[in-house]
Amino acid sequence: MSEPLYVPVLPVRQHARMAYERLRPDIQAAVAPLWNLPAYPGTTSAQLKRAHWRKELHRVRGVHRRWPCWIDAPFAEAAQVSALAAILAEYSALNRLLRPVTGPERSEAQQTAAVETARRCGCGLGVRVRMPGEWDGGVTGAVGALLARVDREVPVDLLLDLGAVLPGRPDAGKEALRALDALVALADDWRTVAVLGGAFPHVTDDMMRFGEPHDEPRADWDMWHEVRAGHRERLSRLRYGDYGVQPAAALAAEPGGGGPPWGVLRYTAERSFVLCKVWNGGPDRTTDIRAAARRIRDLPDFRNAVASAGETWLRDCADGPATDSEGTGTHTQWLWAGNVQHMTYVVRSLPGT
Repeated sequence: MSEPLYVPVLPVRQHARMAYERLRPDIQAAVAPLWNLPAYPGTTSAQLKRAHWRKELHRVRGVHRRWPCWIDAPFAEAAQVSALAAILAEYSALNRLLRPVTGPERSEAQQTAAVETARRCGCGLGVRVRMPGEWDGGVTGAVGALLARVDREVPVDLLLDLGAVLPGRPDAGKEALRALDALVALADDWRTVAVLGGAFPHVTDDMMRFGEPHDEPRADWDMWHEVRAGHRERLSRLRYGDYGVQPAAALAAEPGGGGPPWGVLRYTAERSFVLCKVWNGGPDRTTDIRAAARRIRDLPDFRNAVASAGETWLRDCADGPATDSEGTGTHTQWLWAGNVQHMTYVVRSLPGT
């Protein structure tokens, strides 16, 4: 089985799973998500076993009938590790395309559980190394110690997670190269080596005008090209990853609690992310959302309406009647449509496609 070109970091949420489902087969074949369970502070082990995200995790397993993914619980509290490890081991045993994940900062119990699941299921192990700022050379030893616990016949994947990579982090590429130089040398046969970075900004109440497209530079994409320009021989098969159309911090958001009275339509252009803020209520909701969709559809960088299910949704929303709200979407639709167009465009932009 060939390894993916693109590793999106996605939450185990309905909108993300729907986006993956709606990718065209050739695009889906090139995509291996790193799925993340949500944070549940203070939840007991018994409550975790009945958590409502279990249904969505079951659906995630169901959509990975042919292509692999990684599954992680990065926000697990110490008291939750055992229960979450058992849940994830169950899903990896049911579908060996779901690969467990651990990392150098994880507890010994979590590392042991992930390593044992990878060995027993034969699915391999994802090693997620977080680097939110400058590279810390001390992490190298911790990753080496973790790898020493993994049987040689178990495939291992290096997932270098930079978190948010926005314009205010100009040295991200140089720091990523430092990390890769240290980490890639720890194993001769990494199955996958990927650099992950989030770039869509967090949208706030006072950010941009309603209905007007707003551009943000694709800082993570620039970082990726800087890393590739480093011409490291061992990185000839380096994979690209990002956080889709949500900011990196969105993964840690607890489910529920409602949201703002507005939403965002998102689009990915060659050099920028386009965001258009819309009201999610009021008498003019339908006309305002359709007008925002038209502004995105009319952008010079807009790909044709059949480029993906995301473009199709934007076209249909833009062309719908102002007297009928059908097809104007909700937060769920806006997110899945944004992720479909984004993931499709990324795959088609990467070398080898």
